[in-house]
Amino acid sequence: MKGPKTVYTCTECDYQSPKWLGKCPSCGAWNSFTEETYAEKRTAPGASAVAADKAEPFRDMAVPEYMRSSTGIEEFDRVLGGGLVVGSAILVAGEPGIGKSTLLMQLCGKMGDGHTIMYVSGEESRAQLKMRATRLGVDPEKLFVQNEVFLDSILKEYERISPEILIIDSIQTLYSSAAASAPGSVTQVRECTSALIARIKVDGASLIIVGHVNKEGGIAGPKVLEHMVDAVISFEGDRSSSNRIVRAVKNRFGSTNEIGVFEMTGHGLECVSNPSEMLLEGRPEGVSGSCAACILEGTRPIIAEIQALVTPTVFPSPRRTADGIDYNRMCLLLAVIEKRLGLRFSTCDVYMNVVGGMRIDDPAADSAIVLALISSLKDVPVPHDLIAMGEIGLAGELRSVASAEQRINEASRLGFSTIALPKKQIKGKKAGSSELVGMNGIYDAVALLAKSQKKKEKSTERQDVTNE
Repeated sequence: MKGPKTVYTCTECDYQSPKWLGKCPSCGAWNSFTEETYAEKRTAPGASAVAADKAEPFRDMAVPEYMRSSTGIEEFDRVLGGGLVVGSAILVAGEPGIGKSTLLMQLCGKMGDGHTIMYVSGEESRAQLKMRATRLGVDPEKLFVQNEVFLDSILKEYERISPEILIIDSIQTLYSSAAASAPGSVTQVRECTSALIARIKVDGASLIIVGHVNKEGGIAGPKVLEHMVDAVISFEGDRSSSNRIVRAVKNRFGSTNEIGVFEMTGHGLECVSNPSEMLLEGRPEGVSGSCAACILEGTRPIIAEIQALVTPTVFPSPRRTADGIDYNRMCLLLAVIEKRLGLRFSTCDVYMNVVGGMRIDDPAADSAIVLALISSLKDVPVPHDLIAMGEIGLAGELRSVASAEQRINEASRLGFSTIALPKKQIKGKKAGSSELVGMNGIYDAVALLAKSQKKKEKSTERQDVTNE
């Protein structure tokens, strides 16, 4: 048998080269090659399990009686598409301290009485896990904990317990004898993941893998890791804030548009069934540069507050900053306003923010962004009970939005008395006690602000006369 072989592997596409390359010839990524060492002849763990699985006629295959199992966590079920699927592999990734292990321990508490769960921790001791479970009030009956990083030992214990759910925390700590490289390397992550998936696919168990993220925010390890699993769940949120958002980046058994909203408390993650009320909490009244928008995340309408701050600058190059809004989209809307309305932002710094750490990709928020920008520039407050929705084109026109009925119902439920949307979508729509205002373009948005300013001035004059 030959000695260990050294190759250079691309972390993005898993392309291998005998020497280091600056640019990957397969995917075109720069500086993505890492040095890996492994034995030339090796047998991957789990290969015997794959060989033992014989081909079966498709019509003779039976769907398990319980194809999906609810996790008991409503928001997590929403992201997964209804619950854990038999024989599925799920990758949960997020920043350190964001709440990945907390969520999984709560999942063990919800499912540990009716399902056998094996929790493998390569980062925390049994005492640390017990302390977290005690803090969360979790005491599952069928939960087995193992502190191990050697894959062969984990698979032996897996065969002994035969769990329905296998949790690996985290995949970067595991080590397989099939590869000679260090734990966390591209080869080790690939070998360990393929062996675990091969085992659970045959046995019909559910696999949940915790993955680290790199400094760029991507999942650490080879890009092929995301292709191997059935679902990739991203944990988002600022550690300084209590709000957490769980999003499906990939899901073979459900939609990738759904999000789950949680709030981190002293007793763990709590589901936020109505995120709109949470995001609008503490919204200021009578302040310019703030406008409410209704976005659609999957099938759920969510109302978020968009804030804009436009201030004069003495520097030749004004600053543009966007948090929660695509930077290029903001620059495009600024160009449309300058071209179609003649309002100049070239001498002003522009700062935009979405309250609550939300990330908005829905083009229906364009009209709210424009209203917030014009409001801040003119220092004219947008009415507190007004909400805007509609996509803006390069000609300044307002385009239709999807699922307008759902958005209108959500806005009306939360007490918005004026709902501004594309004029062509008003026909046949009912909004309860709310008033539907049609807009053809950004010109109507300016007229809407001017109308609200006149109402405010008249109200101030009446108040002054009354005081006199």
